[in-house]
Amino acid sequence: MAHETATLAAYVANLKYQDIPAEVLDRAKVLTLDFLGSAIRARSEAESTPSILKMLEALALDTKGDSTVFGDAKTWTPAVAALLNGALGHSLDFDDTHADSSLHPSAPVVPAAFAVGEMVGASGRDVLTAIVAGYEVCCRLGNALDPTSHYARGFHPTATAGTYGAAAAAGKLYGLSETQIIAAFGVAGSQAAGSLQFLMNGAWNKRYQVGAAAMNGVIAATLARNDFVGATESVEGKHGLLAGYTDDAHPDKAVAGLGRSYETMKIGVKPYPSCRYTHAAIDALIAMRREHNLTPDQVKRVEIGLHRNGITLTGDAATKRHPTSIVGGQFSMFFTGALALDQGSFGWDDYNRLGDAAIDALADKFDVVQDDRLEVGRTHPFGARVSITTDDGVHERLYADPSGEPTSFPDAQAMQQKFLTLARPVLNARADKFADAIMTLERFDRVAKATELGRQ
Repeated sequence: MAHETATLAAYVANLKYQDIPAEVLDRAKVLTLDFLGSAIRARSEAESTPSILKMLEALALDTKGDSTVFGDAKTWTPAVAALLNGALGHSLDFDDTHADSSLHPSAPVVPAAFAVGEMVGASGRDVLTAIVAGYEVCCRLGNALDPTSHYARGFHPTATAGTYGAAAAAGKLYGLSETQIIAAFGVAGSQAAGSLQFLMNGAWNKRYQVGAAAMNGVIAATLARNDFVGATESVEGKHGLLAGYTDDAHPDKAVAGLGRSYETMKIGVKPYPSCRYTHAAIDALIAMRREHNLTPDQVKRVEIGLHRNGITLTGDAATKRHPTSIVGGQFSMFFTGALALDQGSFGWDDYNRLGDAAIDALADKFDVVQDDRLEVGRTHPFGARVSITTDDGVHERLYADPSGEPTSFPDAQAMQQKFLTLARPVLNARADKFADAIMTLERFDRVAKATELGRQ
């Protein structure tokens, strides 16, 4: 341990827009746009949204404010806007992923940045700087926690490490000093929470706890701004994050290359609205279906090999073979794989096939197993091996990387099209103007001039 908390705090406090490489800023804008597309669609379509809104109403937390909830006509108070945008943006499970840390960086960071950015009258440049700071903090802490060990303890890294990322983004926009950011991280350490128990019944906890991470980061930074004394050494301390949340901490990964190499450039995006651990297999199934002209009746058996993290999240046959909820489907290798093999594609609207007899019958032919070839010598755990048995023999593919990773990152046109497909049903003609605003965010002297275009 080498003062990781203070090192990260100093990085956030001292980061300047002009010091961030142009390609990192460009990537941050694309990732932000990608996240906001999911948030906008989820405002009107995610089945968990009404419950969250009713909770806020019941607790008199639905007070009008000046902060944007994307896809909503109403403006909200900053903390609640961060909560809603975080929960909404993660509800479709279509948001970005950082493979090494196995977390979704935008979901806690972007909502915190926009909530505080609007609150303090920040510029687009200020908000982009804060988003990069938040990405770097949460991804690096996710690496330091070791996702395999963190998962084994039952934690959800987007919600745990993500709380620190949200605090970093909010603290940067407040202009906090290094000492104040240490205090904010100290509060974030008390709030960092997120359980994988949602996997047992397809619960909505995963969405809410990510929104809570965004909100808690804003609260932590706001407390520090007002001279609240937070715990020091929140990351590396005796009872800190790396002691309590993992059995295999790598503290060096929290600060290695800080300011020189950017974890932001290692963030990938999703072509499918499901757990990232299903994507390489979906890619392979779609490609093999096309190459061999496969139809479901020709398929005798399908075996999917995954990393053990993928088994934990998507491969338990007893609970995941025939999901009945969208969350269950998002975390079912059986359902998503059967869907891809049946129709050769997979998008958000395809969750209407939950319970479809043809998909359930095809899912019965799937087995999901741990594949040791995906455990050793790989840069990340998102690969898959797919073996399809037909009357003609066995067809097999090993995909080390799912599509959308940094090495196969979609071009700007593809990313904008993904956003528009999600946002147009909600924003209509405003969707194009809003996309243009996010992609030129650095030109806005006040970020609120851009975010207002994202309201319904």
